[in-house]
Amino acid sequence: MSVSKVLSIVLAMLTLGAPQAMSETYTNKLAQEKSPYLLQHAHNPVDWYPWGEEAFRKARKEDKPIFLSIGYSTCHWCHVMEEESFVNPEIAKVLNEYFVAIKVDREERPDIDHIYMQATMAMTGSGGWPMSVFLTLDLKPFYAGTYFPPTDRWGRPGFLTVLNAIHQKWKNDRDHIKKSSEELTKAIQEEAAHKGVKRQTLDETVLQKAYEQFASRFDSEKGGFSEAPKFPQAHIISFLLRYWKRSKDPRALEMVEKTLQGMARGGMYDQMGGGFHRYSTDENWHVPHFEKMLYDQAVLARAYLEAYQATERPEYAQVAREIFDYVLGDMTDSEGGFYSAEDADSLPAGKAGAPDPGKPKEKREGAFYVWSHQEIETHLGTSDVEIFNYYFGVELGGNAAHDPQGEFKGKNILYVKRTLEETAKKFERTPAEINQILKQAKTKLFEIRKGRPRPHLDDKVLTDWNGLMISSLAFGSRVLGEERYMKAAQKASDFILKNSVIASPAKQGAAISGIASVASLPRNDGQGRLMHLYRDEEVSVPGFLEDYAFFANGLIDLYEATFDPHYLEEAQFFANEMIRLFWDRESGGFFFTANDAEALISRTKEIYDGAVPSGNSVAVLALFRLSRFTMDPRLETKAQEAMDAFSHQLAQYPAGFSQMMMALDFVLGPTREIVISGDAQDQKLPAAVHKIYSLFLPNKVVIFHPSKGEAVKRIEAISPFLKNQPPLSGALTIYVCKNYVCNLPTSELEKLSELLVQ
Repeated sequence: MSVSKVLSIVLAMLTLGAPQAMSETYTNKLAQEKSPYLLQHAHNPVDWYPWGEEAFRKARKEDKPIFLSIGYSTCHWCHVMEEESFVNPEIAKVLNEYFVAIKVDREERPDIDHIYMQATMAMTGSGGWPMSVFLTLDLKPFYAGTYFPPTDRWGRPGFLTVLNAIHQKWKNDRDHIKKSSEELTKAIQEEAAHKGVKRQTLDETVLQKAYEQFASRFDSEKGGFSEAPKFPQAHIISFLLRYWKRSKDPRALEMVEKTLQGMARGGMYDQMGGGFHRYSTDENWHVPHFEKMLYDQAVLARAYLEAYQATERPEYAQVAREIFDYVLGDMTDSEGGFYSAEDADSLPAGKAGAPDPGKPKEKREGAFYVWSHQEIETHLGTSDVEIFNYYFGVELGGNAAHDPQGEFKGKNILYVKRTLEETAKKFERTPAEINQILKQAKTKLFEIRKGRPRPHLDDKVLTDWNGLMISSLAFGSRVLGEERYMKAAQKASDFILKNSVIASPAKQGAAISGIASVASLPRNDGQGRLMHLYRDEEVSVPGFLEDYAFFANGLIDLYEATFDPHYLEEAQFFANEMIRLFWDRESGGFFFTANDAEALISRTKEIYDGAVPSGNSVAVLALFRLSRFTMDPRLETKAQEAMDAFSHQLAQYPAGFSQMMMALDFVLGPTREIVISGDAQDQKLPAAVHKIYSLFLPNKVVIFHPSKGEAVKRIEAISPFLKNQPPLSGALTIYVCKNYVCNLPTSELEKLSELLVQ
């Protein structure tokens, strides 16, 4: 649909008289929901409904269009639009009188978000949250946008203007709305069907094309692959590392290191508490949007770990450790599941660290993280403050050069402005002395920061994002030799298996309680449905493709971290269920929703790798990996068919699909199948594992074939070929195979190193 056609909908704008003020105490139908985002709006004067038949029936009965608002609980601009519009009695009266208003948490219902985000981008050329979409009575979109200011400003219509204009259009030109909505819906459906597109060959030239497209976008001065705002996009980093290993092109590694160092030294990284904020609003990685998302921590930790393997630079390992420590300290449920996000906004602190009594309810972005020069001087004293300020770029009047909303006036966002060596030279100390001073100062200020009002924590446990974090922690436990990361990954996995796997499918969107977990049931006959969301001891929403793909891939990594066949069995089960529930039997590839999910206006597929890698990309990689463990050709065939289904898009613009490029890199090979055979108590086993994970070998699987115990039968049932790879002469024996062709086995660690780098 053309922009002009969409904009024609808002013609004939009217201005209504001021309505009567509404009661300040109001409760709408969101009060019974579990989602933190929906609960944030439960006392708006807007008569919000959750997504469901009750709202649809009301719209049909009263012949009103639907206003669909989609966001999430830690979204800064969602908060802004609520404060400006949804608590405004005048705007609420117009919404209640002329529309049926529905709120959706995009993290709870990514299927709904995905469809209407496609519509929003088609109509406006961009997307984001809050997402504001107007629907017909049959749920087809006819007008959309993201954030609307309450009144006309910045050359764009205000929300009240848009509401009044759409109301008039609904009354006077319904045919135009119907035609536009049907055209747009048809376009979305045709894109999802993806029929008749010619398959294209995917080979190393596609990987090279992706690399060249990234290189053309690369910021050679600051790092990253866009102008402001800059997003981390960790899977681009991981792809470039693989391309560097394959091609030996030093430029690929230069792009990786420039970007990783820029991010880690910038204000986008929490210099005091670890973990990354969502993105940088400026090109220098300095001024972030301060929310912290679980998925960013997971994929960024993995990228830094892989860079550490490739370069042996300890600062990359340190960043990964600090990310993990932040997640385990602040984003982990007592039973082991990982929470979704922390908000960008929080209450400003008073002198004693408590909320500022002068502004008791006014949250500000970054208030928890930023510092005035005076605060730092007061807490550190004169001896260390100059060193701290010099190193972290602290200025008397604040250092946020990019501050379009005026949030950070007089405040400092900590970033590494100068190196240890530069700071040591300035203050005539050794780098080791400077490092110790900075460490002590950070510890002192971190304790002070703990006393501030924390940002809102979204405590939903999402299966897909937990899968990403399980994967990274398990991988990190091997790379860093930290058993506690492995145990955290195990605990999270066991949490999902206990709480988010139920004995029977559930009606989409309905909370489920009293249904037995099937964590202990045998995995057969379709038993055990993976659910998407856990909160307050209840699960809801049957799992989407990303839940199955991300969790299965995480279980594979967890097997390689523990060598417990249980996790590989579970991965195999969920991979097969993924094929059963999501596979497109006509065109190939995986649908976003299961074959028994709620019917929406389109059943779509996602292939683009954005902030979170797509379900199809991770599904393909997980199937390729599992095929190497099991030697099951069906799994590899399905992975190849899925990749072929999207080959046209992949060949045209591979830089849009960096996670899928990693899957392509894997299948093009060479891949290594590494079997360690022997006694689990053999003292050489940890050394062999350390040797393997000290190298950057992304396209490998590692299998342990124990010489005794129950695990022997279980792992041989999964990987029958292991029967032919026993320990030789009772000694720990390592078999290194490349593309199914094995070298002579060895029991010598020195020989293992040679085999791994061949």
